[in-house]
Amino acid sequence: MEFFERHEGGERAVLLHVERRAADSSEDLAEFRELVHSAGAEILAESVVNRQTPDPRLFIGKGKAEELAELVAAHDAELVIVNAQLSPSQERNLEALLKCRVLDRTGLILDIFAQRARSHEGKLQVELAQLSHLSTRLVRGWTHLERQRGGSIGLRGPGETQLEMDRRLLGGRIKQLKERIARVRRQRAEGRKGRQQSDVPTVALVGYTNAGKSTLFNALTTSEAFAANQLFATLDTTLRRVELNPQLTVVFADTVGFIRHLPHELVSAFRSTLEETLEADLLLHVVDASSPERSRQIEDVDSVLEEIGAGEMPRLTVMNKIDRLDDQSVRVDRDGRDSPVRVWVSAKEGLGLEELRDALVERVEPKGVRHRLFIPMAEGRFYALLQGEGAVVTEDCDESGWRLEVALPASRWGQLLKQEPRLEAFVLDPPTERPLEPWEAVLDSRD
Repeated sequence: MEFFERHEGGERAVLLHVERRAADSSEDLAEFRELVHSAGAEILAESVVNRQTPDPRLFIGKGKAEELAELVAAHDAELVIVNAQLSPSQERNLEALLKCRVLDRTGLILDIFAQRARSHEGKLQVELAQLSHLSTRLVRGWTHLERQRGGSIGLRGPGETQLEMDRRLLGGRIKQLKERIARVRRQRAEGRKGRQQSDVPTVALVGYTNAGKSTLFNALTTSEAFAANQLFATLDTTLRRVELNPQLTVVFADTVGFIRHLPHELVSAFRSTLEETLEADLLLHVVDASSPERSRQIEDVDSVLEEIGAGEMPRLTVMNKIDRLDDQSVRVDRDGRDSPVRVWVSAKEGLGLEELRDALVERVEPKGVRHRLFIPMAEGRFYALLQGEGAVVTEDCDESGWRLEVALPASRWGQLLKQEPRLEAFVLDPPTERPLEPWEAVLDSRD
């Protein structure tokens, strides 16, 4: 049991940290404190309980619950925050015993999300998650009327009437929110469809909360998305288009951070936002390289990606915050095929960003098409046009004209056809995304 120096401002809270496995560590407790601070509460004291199996009534044992009640009374606490997910009945029973409000881990994270949401979509998603969580706990406010909630005729009192009314209102609001979010999902889908038609690859930044995703996003895109040293600083997906080189433009998507035991309500409610991850061409997994828990955090992110169906997507790991390490410099780790799989950077200090951009160029293939063309000698301006675009891969020339293999983004090819409709007449075959055979082999096969 630990006590803290009082700091005025937030709601006065006592923390209850429950360790149920040997794997639970002080790092979990430190993260719990950080969550509480992020919510704006004032920590008065905390109690750590070792318990393998939750008590069905109070989650913790009756003796520990009574000790906690004494701690709450001694500090005149308004709130007890539990670092675990409580059932509605456990929450009600603890409140009755502790004589104060009880908030579990899910409620705590939902409160932080409610504070952080800025966009219309983010606020809708947070409200849906909150109401879904609240719907299982609605009875809590009407316990003084429980004796009137019977099923016999003549015994239906105002408690049941009010409760049923609240349930209907809550259900109606949840339905309304789901319909609004569905409209937002359709709008997002249209935006993604537009990006896919323009053949611009998407790179989604994912990672544990506070790993430095938004700082890296700002460094790569020279934008000013909100970034702060706090949990869940970013909730709303931000998109920016960046030219990595003259041949490759990508869209970076900064997404919500993950955390251990991320509430299922949030995974469900934020599915439309997380779909940016599912539709990406590459995941940029940002890891806090300075964290002693980085291996566990990587596993937690992998777990959430599996849950949303993104577990098998291609990814490039970015080991961030190397400025906090004494023995680590900028480095690019490669696999057996010499493909970059891990880049060590410091987004805050601007270290390794060029190496990261080069790695992205290697990992993100420009979406485009290849064509074989024959351009007669008299139409040399079309040959000059394609050379000017840097699109010519191979060429063979004789007295009759140029036989070319060209590769360029499909969107740019469409623009060229609008500018020069006659160009299409020189195409020998349909486009392909596969490497083409040498011209000699093609000619031999035609013979």
